[in-house]
Amino acid sequence: MQPVFRFAPSPNGELHLGHAYSALVDFEACRAAGGRFLLRMEDIDPARCRPEHERGIKEDLAWLGITWEEPVRRQSEHLDEYRAALARLDAMGLLYPSFMSRAEIALAAGPRRDPDGAPLYPGNDRDLDPAEAERRIAAGEPHAFRIRVEEAVERTGPLSWFEETEGTVAADPTIWGDFIVARKEVPSSYHLAVVVDDAAQGVTNVVRGRDLYRSTAAHVLLQKLLGLPAPRYRHHRLILDPLGRKLAKSDRDTSLRALREAGATPADIRRMVGLWSSGLAAR
Repeated sequence: MQPVFRFAPSPNGELHLGHAYSALVDFEACRAAGGRFLLRMEDIDPARCRPEHERGIKEDLAWLGITWEEPVRRQSEHLDEYRAALARLDAMGLLYPSFMSRAEIALAAGPRRDPDGAPLYPGNDRDLDPAEAERRIAAGEPHAFRIRVEEAVERTGPLSWFEETEGTVAADPTIWGDFIVARKEVPSSYHLAVVVDDAAQGVTNVVRGRDLYRSTAAHVLLQKLLGLPAPRYRHHRLILDPLGRKLAKSDRDTSLRALREAGATPADIRRMVGLWSSGLAAR
């Protein structure tokens, strides 16, 4: 079977050096494997995603020498697929609405944090009376749908994924608590959409940054529950700023467009992110 790789940015700003590194490592790995390379726009956030950002992403990738198959998949065009997956999880009795605000969660969580450093949801709405929950939803109160993680893991049994540089890795989704799978305004979260997308596109190899390494535990849980195939994963190093922080789209000094306008070449970008002018660093 021919391998299928994908690069899946969010069109909510300009690509930066970290994106360039990830896209180049991904594309070169795909070429080395004789695979197909796909581009996906993770644009389920209507408040931040813009068509002009998608155009800029395509321009930057083409400038780097990256090519992809058409058509490009846009998450905003596949909301019904996410709704269907959400309905399947709900039919299993694994979902519940949560009405706590971020401030309320932070107050109730105390020092407890998830792997991203955010306050860990304390589960206060898990046992909310269904009639009360329906009344609040009907009233238009902001809410999210969360998955009962411990019950889900009891259903699936032990979980793991295959990491290219490590082999089989044990997955523990409970480190995320009852994570969000959909919101009031969008019938999906990143976690749910990404596993549905990868399965729909036949993705066999996921190459992405180390910042998403621990998110894989949530992804393999959803894959198992929904009966979806699990890709092989490779989580590469991150490109950091001088203070050791992950690059952000708000920092235009590292954006590819700004660097290109300043006279940088694709070979310069490769050198800046630690890749050779032809080929890639093996990490």
